[in-house]
Amino acid sequence: MHDRNVSRRTLLTATAVAAGAIASASPASASSAVTGTSKDDRLKRLIARMSLEEKIGQLFVMRVYGHSATAPDQADIDANLKEIGVRTAAELIERYHVGGIIYFAWAHNTRDPHQIAELSNGIQRAGLAQSTPVPLLISTDQEHGIVARVGKPATLVPGAMALGAGGSRSDARTAARIAGSELAAMGIVQNYAPVADVNVNPANPVIGVRSFGSEPDAVSRMVAAQVRGYQGAGIAATSKHFPGHGDTSVDSHTGIPVITHTREEWERIDAPPFRAAIEAGIDSIMTAHIQFPALDPSNDPATLSRPILTGILREELGYDGVVVTDALNMEGVRIKYGDDRVPVLALLAGVDQLLNPPDLAVAWNAVLAAVRGGELSVARIEESILRILRLKERLGLLRDPFVSARGVDRTVGTRSHLAAADRIAEGTTTVLTNPDGLLPLSRRSRPNLLVVGADPASPSGTTGPPTTVLANAFTELGFTAGALSTGTAPTAAKIAEAVAAAGGKDVVVVATYNVSATSSQRTLVDRLVATGVPVVALAIRNPYDIARLGGVGAAVASYSWTDVELRAAARVIAGRARPEGRLPVPVQRADDPAQTLFPVGHGLSYR
Repeated sequence: MHDRNVSRRTLLTATAVAAGAIASASPASASSAVTGTSKDDRLKRLIARMSLEEKIGQLFVMRVYGHSATAPDQADIDANLKEIGVRTAAELIERYHVGGIIYFAWAHNTRDPHQIAELSNGIQRAGLAQSTPVPLLISTDQEHGIVARVGKPATLVPGAMALGAGGSRSDARTAARIAGSELAAMGIVQNYAPVADVNVNPANPVIGVRSFGSEPDAVSRMVAAQVRGYQGAGIAATSKHFPGHGDTSVDSHTGIPVITHTREEWERIDAPPFRAAIEAGIDSIMTAHIQFPALDPSNDPATLSRPILTGILREELGYDGVVVTDALNMEGVRIKYGDDRVPVLALLAGVDQLLNPPDLAVAWNAVLAAVRGGELSVARIEESILRILRLKERLGLLRDPFVSARGVDRTVGTRSHLAAADRIAEGTTTVLTNPDGLLPLSRRSRPNLLVVGADPASPSGTTGPPTTVLANAFTELGFTAGALSTGTAPTAAKIAEAVAAAGGKDVVVVATYNVSATSSQRTLVDRLVATGVPVVALAIRNPYDIARLGGVGAAVASYSWTDVELRAAARVIAGRARPEGRLPVPVQRADDPAQTLFPVGHGLSYR
């Protein structure tokens, strides 16, 4: 590919040129070295060299289509021209001087580890080719579990709620260290993880298993462990979504949630994980597009709220790191104000990085006009730029922002990382019910299995489908297993097909996905139970499914449907691993949500 032709020597030469330019912004005399000019002084001199346009660019983190910084596919060029008005990432950086780029799988940024590393190097070359050379913060959402932008052959570790079920801070830290080291090897230096939201609402449509659980102290411990793991691996962690997105029934991608907690409830429920992240030295914190009347009665989204971001986060909690918005193309932040006002109000509130505005030209020019018109002072934006540059320096980007193919080979998807992910996942699988001792399954007495159920799309585009992964895993464990995908909303015909396929089988394993009161997944399970063949229900997302399923021989929760979690669930179901996971959230009764069916900490073991 195009970027692969650039040698390491060329990259290091570019770095040296940029380093020289940065160094020239600070006193170069021997006496200054002796007296020790502060890092901030050097960075402030770098800021002073920037034009106003370059300063404004540093505040933005933007999406861009394509696998290459200079030679993307034509379809990605067309998408870039339509949405951003540029052809490539390099042109985006040249025109807008953006301080960061965010990677998405759907933007074709993350095909494979070597391609990702080459794209990162191309982006950094473009950053260093500017009149004021500054490397970029390259970021992504690699929470793992149900949110992962980089997939196989990179290592996928269990997601937050699975780790919460495992309850091991050491495993949480190890998972983050593995994930962080692999991201760093590909040139991704800012990860929008871990989620610090305390999921106290089972109906939460946007957080759910992305949270470590419903207990603030337990979530705090896991957040702190992951912060240390990620940042110990050399990347910036990002706790989100401040001031807390765990108690909502509205998705901020499509609407504006309202958190009704009192200030006291916020202190007790929502604040502790963010306090823990700050104490652990978190590099960046992401805002939430939520209204929180007890913290700001104006009902501005928290992303645009000075009382929340400056008054509470900066002044009360004492946080002086980078604050990044959640994506500005989400409806939660766009409902009250226009796209030209949102970035200006976010900066006035105390934000440093403006993430993924829907129209970069509108947002960028709005900030420029606000500075020129006096609404935003130059001093205010320079305050944010200094925080951003401090982070870039701490991550080593000002010294050497480039990565190598050798580093990818040495780090990404290694045997030791994959083995560690499998081991950690085994400790997260939770057996919820096993009334008649159906589990563990015996390949001698029950060798013939059918796996049916939901096959949701892979979070990273590289794993699954779940029913096939499970069937293959059982086959490798000595069973005879077949797979039949019935979907998240099985039709009558598909249900009949599954019932017919169950005939003569020893056990049916049903993968369920967020079973609701009206879901036809309930009908599927009921019809399979009626055949008399023992049924094992495996909840592959939210663990609440069991509350709506009756008559199953056993119920298990895996908290996600990536291969690592499904393989671990198969090993637990087959008795090749002990079930050690414990619910990090309560499961309420479906017929009476005020009553708890299974409390936090519930989980069965094998005798």
